[in-house]
Amino acid sequence: MDYRLGLYEKSMPAGLTWRDMLAAGRAAGFDQLEISIDESDARLARLEWTDQQKLELLAAQVETEMPVRTMCLSGHRKYPLGSRDPQVRARGMEIMRKAVDFAGDMGIRIIQLAGYDVYYENGGADTRSFFAENLALSVQYAAAHGVALGFETMETPFMDTISKSMNYVREIDSPYLGVYPDLGNLTNACELYDLHVSDEIRAGRGHLMAMHLKETVPGKYRDMDFGTGRVDFISGIRDAYACGVRLFTAEFWHDGRINWQERLKNTHRFLREKFDCALGSADK
Repeated sequence: MDYRLGLYEKSMPAGLTWRDMLAAGRAAGFDQLEISIDESDARLARLEWTDQQKLELLAAQVETEMPVRTMCLSGHRKYPLGSRDPQVRARGMEIMRKAVDFAGDMGIRIIQLAGYDVYYENGGADTRSFFAENLALSVQYAAAHGVALGFETMETPFMDTISKSMNYVREIDSPYLGVYPDLGNLTNACELYDLHVSDEIRAGRGHLMAMHLKETVPGKYRDMDFGTGRVDFISGIRDAYACGVRLFTAEFWHDGRINWQERLKNTHRFLREKFDCALGSADK
């Protein structure tokens, strides 16, 4: 089957060298790595890297045969595009531009955007308006640099379904803005609203860029082992594949276990088996 299964950076201990991280992902069987630019100072500082630092990561990708092709940009939780504070909005836009520049330099094709107008404050009509305005500017900048932006379906009501994401995708109407949904978050939202996951996935047909694969149960959105929740990976993969998705990322977090390499391998094995079931059925 023609698909790729990536690995989220935070599935491994912090402090590893890029070479060690990439090599561990490759040894576990994954095809590529997703880099995280979150709200921490350490990861936001990556957007200030020198050319030499960027070259070191590029060289590590070549050496390990493990590319970095997607970015999870969650730094906007702290600096949201819809904030009522103009200085916070300005910082959010600076992060957006620098993330696009970084992606262009590093060969990253897709930036996954957190679907929040605001996170640490209450939203309203004004925050939604600020968000829409700055989103349009962000897409224009990304388009000029040939980098695609895809909304993640989140754990908050603002954008927890693909249908909600598509309202902005249709409004912006650019090939550089789509949806990069999280199957775990989407599953929880569908249970909450009495929707069908398959219908939601099909609602994004033609605009789905990739998909996060993550385990969840109602009310819990992270820090779970695969196979311990209620996400129907087989159906979700099959429906996404039928809509043209060929890039998937396993999203989970390192929890301090000593045998984290074995956890990578177990997760890879679990998901490949789901792909075999899903895509075998898709061929029939």
